[in-house]
Formats: sequence, structure tokens, C-alpha cells
Amino acid sequence: MKEEISRHMTPEDFRRNGHAVVDWIADYMSRVEEFPVMSQVQPGEIRAKLPAQPPRIGEPFEAIMRDVDEIVIPGITHWQSPNFFAYFPANVSGPAILGDLLSSGLGVQGMSWATSPACTEVETHVLDWLVDMLDLPAKFKSSGDGGGVIQDTASSAALAAIIAARERASSLATNASGVDRRFVAYTSSQAHSSIEKAIRIAGIGSDNLRLIGADSAFAMKPELLEEAVRADLDAGLDPFFVCATVGTTSSNGIDPVRAIGEICRRNGLWLHVDAAMAGTAALCPEFRWINDGVELGDSYCFNPHKWMFTNFDCDCFWVADRAALIKSLSILPEYLRNKATESGAVIDYRDWHVQLGRRFRALKLWFVIRHYGVEGLQLHVRRHVEIAQEFASWIEAADRFELAMKPPLNLVCFRHIGGDEKNQQIMDSLNESGKLFLTHTKLDGKLTLRMSIGQTHTERWHVARAWEMIRALE
Repeated sequence: MKEEISRHMTPEDFRRNGHAVVDWIADYMSRVEEFPVMSQVQPGEIRAKLPAQPPRIGEPFEAIMRDVDEIVIPGITHWQSPNFFAYFPANVSGPAILGDLLSSGLGVQGMSWATSPACTEVETHVLDWLVDMLDLPAKFKSSGDGGGVIQDTASSAALAAIIAARERASSLATNASGVDRRFVAYTSSQAHSSIEKAIRIAGIGSDNLRLIGADSAFAMKPELLEEAVRADLDAGLDPFFVCATVGTTSSNGIDPVRAIGEICRRNGLWLHVDAAMAGTAALCPEFRWINDGVELGDSYCFNPHKWMFTNFDCDCFWVADRAALIKSLSILPEYLRNKATESGAVIDYRDWHVQLGRRFRALKLWFVIRHYGVEGLQLHVRRHVEIAQEFASWIEAADRFELAMKPPLNLVCFRHIGGDEKNQQIMDSLNESGKLFLTHTKLDGKLTLRMSIGQTHTERWHVARAWEMIRALE
């Protein structure tokens, strides 16, 4: 019998298989707590189950899904488990998944307005919505000189900001001559490693990134920043960029943006504000103190894919002067020329980031905002902060545990008083059990456990049970 070569999936097959996948996802979301939170496989174990060669002819869809259950799922660390307290939230939701599915189905390339006008205009509008939702400065709206764009991650947002800052500092020279000068950038010693990576990629070099010391709350000391800038100016160098962090990865430390911004204004430095996770808290008026001084910033970003129920990847990045960003990244070859672009009446987002091609990411964000509404999003954010603060109170009341710092929002950093080895043993025991997942950092030179509370379905009782397990190991 002649073997039948698999051809394109028909609409009827797609409908049947699509229903099966949606059913699978719905079942997964309902039973995610049944799985060990942290994958229990050993290195190489997944690959050992995969055939050495790809299939010569296509396989039935049912066989593919069977291998998802038998091969893929054992190798998954379940970020959507309500018992996932590691790293940072990466919380998805039903509307976000469906919005992403629709984006995949449409399959558009939104590199310019002309390639799909809705891809651009929905994104611009949703980013303007978020300026109001987060009570950010109006200068970040597209109706003025600024505007917002969806990047993949805060790392890419930092790179875009650094490139724009570099080109502004070099008077937007067409030959990008800024890399030939001794530019110097600044950020906190607690800032994310993506800042240093972006500095390298932009040609500035790690040697020209100054890591500014932090205070007891792990926030940048502005007086040390000013000293560093003054020293570099006196040495004939060119300070050009500062990144302030609102919610550091290690501790959720919040830099004094206003004081930092005033230093930047006095010295003509670009201020980028990275609020990757913590920025979501500004949905709630009572947490908008984190925005103090943001109006002094040249750019700002936060990640809905961390704590706003929008699946990865989705970073919202705003600039106060879009011309500075566009001039630093715009190259227009003949094959991309079109009447809409030449009219100057549209936004071409290909000029707002490194990559040319771009997905319709705004759909999932639009779906999330429309499904939950502002009040629904506020409800969940408030609940997570409330649970985290209660967990912190349990730490304070315990004899053999201590807080590394008072948690400002939903990340609690704590440790056993028995020292690094004891804390490592507690974390390893918990993670190996599969019942929850914690990660660590180093604060004041001490190994510190991190309880990040922000997953979609995490409730108080999940955290209370986690505390019982932690106490059992004291």
C-alpha cells in the first residue's frame, strides 16, 4: 500500500484538532496543581525519549498530543501553578490565551501601518489606555510627542532606550558616531542584568557602566549617582544614560526616581525607568506612589506578561519623544516604501525596536483589559499584595525567620537565621518535593529566599500551606 503524504490541515481537521487543543488547555489549567511544580527530570531525559530522526511522513495529530502528555509535560516546570512562587509571576489567563490564538491565526506581520492597519492602531490605542490606567505622565501618549509600543521584554526596551539615548547624546549623527566617544551609563547595583547586556550590545561596553550603591531598602543612593556623574565629567567622559528601577528583581527595591530624575535633568542624561513587574501595581491608586518622579523620565516600561494576566511576551515601552527613538532606529529600504509611510500620518512600529517583523501582540493585551476591566485587574493585584503582606507578618512573628527587608508590594524576601547552608537546605527540600517552587537571591551578602506572589490562581490558602511546609523545615 502506498504511504499517504501528509498535506495541509483542512479547515475541518483544524477545527477538530483545535477543539482538542483548547480542551487540553482547559483541562491543564484545571489540574495544574496535580503536577510537581518544578520539573523532576534529569538533564538529557527528554531528548532520550525523542526519535533520532524526524518523521519521513506526517503523523496523526492524536500521536503528537499523546507525546505532549508523555514527553513534554514531565519536562515542564509549571509556571501557572498557584504554588509557583519563584522568580516572578508569569501569569496567563483565558482571554490572553485566546487573544494570542487569534493573533496566530491571523498571522499578520505588523512591521508597518500599511501591512495591517489594525495591528498598529489597536496597539497605539491600548498603549494610550494604559497611560491612563497606570496614571503615567500624559507626555507618553501618542497624541503628543511621545507614544508607546509593545516590545518582547524589558530587556529589549532597555536596549531601545540606550540606543536612543546614545544617538541623542551624539546629536543623532547619521553614522552613529556616538560609539566612538567615551559614553558612560549608570544604574543601581541591584538592577537587572539586562541593563549591562544592552550596554554591551549598544557598543558602550561594560567598563563604561557604573553600578551605583544601594541603601538598606536596596534602592539606588542618588547622592552616589551624583558623585559618579561629577567624577566622570571631571575626567572628560560623556555621561548619557541612567536606568532607575521600580521593583528590582532581587528584592523589589524601588529607586528614588524623582531624585534620580533631577540629577539627570541637571546633567542632560536620558532617564529610563524599568518597572518590569512592579509597574502593574499602579493600576491601583493606593500603589501609585511608585510613580513618583516618573514624569522626569525619557522612557518607561513595564511587563503585562509578569503580573497583568497577559501571556509572554508583552512589554509596554513608552518614550516622551518618539522622534529620538525613531531617528535612531529607522532605516527605509525601497521595498518598504509606501504611500501611508510617506504621508507622515501613520506610525510604523518597525522603527521603534530592533527587529523588523512583529506579531499582533496587542490583541491579547486588548482581550485582557476588555475581559477584566480596570476594576477586575485592580481586584487581583490588591489581593496578591494583601496576601504577601500577611505572609510577611508571619515571618516577622516567627522566632527563627527574619525579613531581609519590608516588602513594598508582592515579593517577600526572608531567611532562616541559621545561615546560608540552612536556607539552601530549606529551598532545595521544598523544590525537590514538587509541592512548591521558591528561588533565592543574595542580599547583604546573605542567601535569601524569595516568595513571589502573583500567579493567576494563587489564593491565601496556597501561601498558608507553603508557610506550614517552610516551618516544618526550620
